[in-house]
Amino acid sequence: MHPTNGKIDSLWRHPVKGFTPEPVAETSLTVDGFFPFDRLFALEVGPSGYDRDDPKFLSKMKYAVLARFPAVVRLRTRYDEITERLFIDDCPFDIAQPAGRHALERHIETMLAAHEEYDPVAQPLRFLDIRESAVDHYRFTDSSKGFVSILNLNSVRDLSARMGIDLDPLRLRANIWVEGWSAFEDHAWVGKRLRIGEKGPLLEVLKPILRCVATHVNPQTAQRDAEMVQALWTHYGHRDCGLYCRVVSPGLIRAGDAVDPQVT
Repeated sequence: MHPTNGKIDSLWRHPVKGFTPEPVAETSLTVDGFFPFDRLFALEVGPSGYDRDDPKFLSKMKYAVLARFPAVVRLRTRYDEITERLFIDDCPFDIAQPAGRHALERHIETMLAAHEEYDPVAQPLRFLDIRESAVDHYRFTDSSKGFVSILNLNSVRDLSARMGIDLDPLRLRANIWVEGWSAFEDHAWVGKRLRIGEKGPLLEVLKPILRCVATHVNPQTAQRDAEMVQALWTHYGHRDCGLYCRVVSPGLIRAGDAVDPQVT
């Protein structure tokens, strides 16, 4: 069967690993680059082994993320790259300054201690900023191939119908949401390429995204209310939803752009 063409529904970045997704009107993708301003920062929970001079991909459970602490959903964050301030609700923290980082760490520790089994004395938080690393090509992604992530919205709808629950696509924390593809057809495109727009970037499909218990957390309520991982296995025989892609040629992308699978 010939693949269906899709179009971009919306674009999302996640500046702080595990925290609030932020909508993006448009952005530029660069060859072999990550989605702009995505997973630049992370909150380390106690010593993780992270080395800014030689960063390695570590388990997400080393950080304050949904899979470990669902309560992080309670903190609505927003990053302003111009002023280098990270907002929690309406409170700004100057992450360019040690005092601002320290205040941010203590603020989040207080919230976690109130809602989770967490001891800030035993496991203090440390704000990590990959921009300070000696290594340029690294982000706090779950995979070394997590350059740009794509979510097929009809896959989410199909799973929702089978589970009998309306699943918010924000659970899956992807960069590019696509409308128009048949449910899960994109999983067959590994090694193929996607063209975005008439003159936009070309992406190579690397692999489907293996999902974890972070998807069980409702992004509005912070409750674990949907066992998506088990449902994926029960209904489809795998635990994947979405794609990791590599940027092969650069370009500007925006909502409404066509996403054409080059799979012939």
